[in-house]
Amino acid sequence: MRVGAVDCGTNSIRLLVADIDPATRTVRDVVRELRVVRLGAGVERTGRLDPARIAAALAAAREYADRCRAQDVEAVRFVATSASRDAANAGDFVAGVAAAFRDFGIGPEVITGADEARLSFDGATGDVRAAGIPGPHLVVDIGGGSTEFVRGAASIESAVSLDIGCVRLTERHLLADPSPSDNPAGTPASPQGTPAGAMTDAMVEGLAAAWSDAATAVTRAADVVSFAGLGALVGLAGTVTTVTAHARRLAAYDPKQIHLAILTPAATIAACTELTRMDRTERAALPYMHPGRVDVIAAGALIWRAVVEAVVAASGPVPVVTSEHDILDGIALSLVP
Repeated sequence: MRVGAVDCGTNSIRLLVADIDPATRTVRDVVRELRVVRLGAGVERTGRLDPARIAAALAAAREYADRCRAQDVEAVRFVATSASRDAANAGDFVAGVAAAFRDFGIGPEVITGADEARLSFDGATGDVRAAGIPGPHLVVDIGGGSTEFVRGAASIESAVSLDIGCVRLTERHLLADPSPSDNPAGTPASPQGTPAGAMTDAMVEGLAAAWSDAATAVTRAADVVSFAGLGALVGLAGTVTTVTAHARRLAAYDPKQIHLAILTPAATIAACTELTRMDRTERAALPYMHPGRVDVIAAGALIWRAVVEAVVAASGPVPVVTSEHDILDGIALSLVP
């Protein structure tokens, strides 16, 4: 069965056209694309979607609808997550998507955080279990506006979605960026051997505040979803895949080297710390860094580090697994009877 799945989050809009075997529920990619449109930019401050961001997201939606038609998909599901839940004028976006996909008879589904968590778990864990990575698994999906925490083995045991994400945290605390021209003596060097950017007072204060928010959110998650007795921590989405690429020092972004990659907690924490110490120029120069993540990866890395440290405290140094399969795959699977 050929299906189309669209995931529109706070930072990006993504398309998966896939062939799925209904008997085995295996997913074979036909098309997998991403556009960083930052639909949720400013929602933290204004409570509304910016018209220019809506236009960019709808342009991508129309392109994706055309791709689905060209690939003769049998069914399409369009899921909208954090930004579309929170914005007062989300109806403008919803109407535009419904027009783009009119001949498929669908509009965007603005799903709950609980639904988002379930779809992320379904999309991520099939390959993890097939690879023999022992559970229970804690699946963590770090988005632009929210982060989902889901615990389970063959099925979900508990889940929670919190309004903490890389775009939301950046807009709240990290709009300042260190300048490489003002580097103070003693600032740690980046992995490339060049001095890391200057940590101005505003940047230091912003990082401290962002860390406090991230750590508090992770503690709240652990009150609902137990971090104890885990077999593995499984991370999803662009923050985690970028941290993994950085830890592995890839020459270019390569999904085959990232999917099901296993890192130690120490290596993961080190990579997160390095990314937060870089300035914008250094981050942009990394060969595996998507341009749309340059300004938000520090916040995402803080969240991921807080998660890893909390898991180690509760379960010890369990494997940290990265999955390229996530909510997008879960959406596709949801279309198969």
